[in-house]
Amino acid sequence: MSEKELIKQIQELPTDAQREATDFVEFLYNRYVARSKSDKKIRKSISQSSFRGIWKDRKDMQDSTQWVRNIRKSRWTR
Repeated sequence: MSEKELIKQIQELPTDAQREATDFVEFLYNRYVARSKSDKKIRKSISQSSFRGIWKDRKDMQDSTQWVRNIRKSRWTR
């Protein structure tokens, strides 16, 4: 099927079906094209991430393992 035929068929669809076709093409684009483009970008290490140090001033999170234990204990035990 040529590009012109495809466009003609899409234009003949009802509005809702056109929207659905557009959404599906966008989904496929994001799945196959955008992902491969983003995979080619150089990724920063986690230490260069903007999230690094976000909780550094929180006294309750100095020991992350203990913090998780306390949260679990407070929410899962009675």
